[in-house]
Amino acid sequence: IVVTGSDDHLWKMWALPDGNIIMTGEGHTDWLSGCCFHPSGSHLVTSSGDTTVRIWDFSKRGYILTLEGHAHTIWDCSWHSCGDFVASASMDNTNRIWDVNSERCRYTMCGHKDSVNSIEFLPFSNTVLTSSADKTLSLWDART
Repeated sequence: IVVTGSDDHLWKMWALPDGNIIMTGEGHTDWLSGCCFHPSGSHLVTSSGDTTVRIWDFSKRGYILTLEGHAHTIWDCSWHSCGDFVASASMDNTNRIWDVNSERCRYTMCGHKDSVNSIEFLPFSNTVLTSSADKTLSLWDART
């Protein structure tokens, strides 16, 4: 399976090796910057220039949740291995940890001096790794 974004704010999921489109997602109002599969494979998280993160449910064939709070473009997103939390990295110099069950931001992490460009959870851990345009990598404890 391959997921691609486009200039028309849509994403498409392609099956390999036949190249058939499995699903198309529409909902963001600006370009797509990142995506990540849920650990169970049942959902997708996407980030966008529209400052939102969206959670997509494959069985419902659409988005089920929009997470808002960043002030600028969101460059990247990632699922925690338990599937209950999403991390986002933004041009507003912050990264956030979102609780999908309560549909709210659990933590906002500040410390980078420039855009946070990527974010990833260490598998089976509460540690988050970020990279920034300030030329640094940071490790964060997502619980504090």
